[in-house]
Amino acid sequence: MDLSDLIARNAAFTPDKPALHFEGETLTYAQFAARIETTARALKSDYGIARGDRVAILSLNRPDYLVLLYACARLGAMLVPLNWRLAVAEQLFILSDAAIKALFVEQAFADVIAPLRDKLPEARIVGLDFAPSNGAALEPLLTHASGDGRNPHVDLAAPLLIVYTSGTTGRPKGAVLRQEALLWNGVMSQHMHGLTSDDHVLTVLPFFHVGGLNIQTTPALHHGATVTIHARFAPDTTLATIARERPTLTVLVPATILAVTAHPAWATTDITSLKAISTGSQIVPQDLIDRVTARGIPVLQVYGSTETCPVAVYTRLGGDLSRDGSTGLPGLWCEAKVIDYNGDEVAAGTAGEIVVRGPNVFFEYWGNAAATREALHDGWFRTGDIAARDADGYFFVHDRKKNMIISGGENIYAAEVERVLLEHPDVADCGVVGRPDPKWDEVPVAYVICRAGCAPRAEDLAAHVLAQLARFKVPRDFVFVDQLPRTALGKVQHFRLKQMAESAK
Repeated sequence: MDLSDLIARNAAFTPDKPALHFEGETLTYAQFAARIETTARALKSDYGIARGDRVAILSLNRPDYLVLLYACARLGAMLVPLNWRLAVAEQLFILSDAAIKALFVEQAFADVIAPLRDKLPEARIVGLDFAPSNGAALEPLLTHASGDGRNPHVDLAAPLLIVYTSGTTGRPKGAVLRQEALLWNGVMSQHMHGLTSDDHVLTVLPFFHVGGLNIQTTPALHHGATVTIHARFAPDTTLATIARERPTLTVLVPATILAVTAHPAWATTDITSLKAISTGSQIVPQDLIDRVTARGIPVLQVYGSTETCPVAVYTRLGGDLSRDGSTGLPGLWCEAKVIDYNGDEVAAGTAGEIVVRGPNVFFEYWGNAAATREALHDGWFRTGDIAARDADGYFFVHDRKKNMIISGGENIYAAEVERVLLEHPDVADCGVVGRPDPKWDEVPVAYVICRAGCAPRAEDLAAHVLAQLARFKVPRDFVFVDQLPRTALGKVQHFRLKQMAESAK
């Protein structure tokens, strides 16, 4: 069996049940399973997609995103989701690094096509909502699909996803997740949410993140539940959908919780259909949790990362939610512990690094054996995150991965922005940190040492960064300094820069 068989089995049990709602249209489980099969046939017969081949998608949330995921599972291929917020140069790096064989793209993001043809001329282009020149439109492609939609030797051990996460060296790394990782992740989500086929999940977070894809969406489909998809998050449409469609579950990161609870309609919207809201991706301010629980809705917390699919540590519906600041216990099919610098587990109440082991953990970083060896030790994933456990084993996360900024739920690594800034001819050195922000939680700020005789303007540096990175990664402020705080070995002390940014706010 492969992961797509779960959709086929649900289609056999409840063929007429709604699987996906999207913009007024509904796909039943029978229709969903049929479209997966047709898409798999087209990928195999028209493009020769075989086990191990990479297929990319650059799109807002839409049903075809999930169809493509399960079609790849059927063929033993790997889906490469692209963050549509990234700059074209960043997207091209990922597409080239993964050596994709086909790209499915929305017209809104077609700017990537021309430069992709230069880098990967053999890559096939499929327009999800348009007919690209020298490419194919999706619907005609499916209409003429023939043959069978299976490849030999495909099972749950086959890699399915390559999800790129920003790297501490300034280049993103592709975490490879096997089909079984999504299967066991779904089992833990079921345990976390009390998920059944009667549930109705509202998905507003982007599918290019494992949070939007795998905390509730794929687990709901594996269990025969219904999923309503929003192309992208907007607080007014989220609230209106909750009131009108009455979903039972949704996932919101702190920035989207803030946007929803700050909306004028929050106090009057009927949200009583929700049995819980799940949240994570960063340390969650208690004030945001209180805003939701004041309306009578429990807030469940989940800790994890791209490399853990992401469900690893969580609080569960009906469980102990009384420990303020806790992200819960290790998942049903996952081990997690806190270790010291020597790799030994620390006592309760002592801070250390979180390590995770289980069938949900990633297999490798694509084409990066050195990074894989650094991250995986005897099957344990070294997260780099700092936490402590109380006497009952509940986790309390203290800090995030070194030098990472989370802005509006998006991960920004300092090294990534620093690498681009250092390519500017007027910049001698720099350090980038996050500064607290009431709307985005954090925004990046750059401390810059200029080369002798140079005096770049902040707007010129911003434009330089924007040419290579996504807009949300562009520093909000550039602070020009004569020196940067450093360790005895000459490394920039980001924590001191962060203190400077916080005190200057």
